[in-house]
Amino acid sequence: MAAAGSFHPSAAAPRRQRGMMLIEALIALLIFSIGILGIIGLQASAVQQSTDARNRAEAAYLADQLMGRMWVDNRNVANLQAKYQSCGSSCIGYWAWYGTVKATLPGVADNVADTQPQVSVDGAGIVTISLFWRATSDSATTPPHRYDIQAQIAQ
Repeated sequence: MAAAGSFHPSAAAPRRQRGMMLIEALIALLIFSIGILGIIGLQASAVQQSTDARNRAEAAYLADQLMGRMWVDNRNVANLQAKYQSCGSSCIGYWAWYGTVKATLPGVADNVADTQPQVSVDGAGIVTISLFWRATSDSATTPPHRYDIQAQIAQ
């Protein structure tokens, strides 16, 4: 037995540590929250990158689709220029394809000139197709995304 008035370290320790478990739990919760926020940020970035990749793939498919139509058609320069080059309402091949582009890519509209696709056929039969679009998250002042393809088609 200990003498009266003697000091017991085990009796004083619980008083000094009171609330330490709560502080440890709060610090653990803070670290966990920061980790979760980081994962959410990565997820948002991954979704954005996936959407951008899908739009680029769609643009490539649409350009290849028009190029294929041009290859199957009568491939002389005058015919290609008359049917497919960006022009007024007389270029029926262009306007049929443009409807598909407008339905597929985001932000392509008749009243937004910088998002309308451009098709040109020069005298040597070299076809240049340029597609433009704006993602739904892009502002109107952001330059549109762009995809270009070029091939020689005319015989």
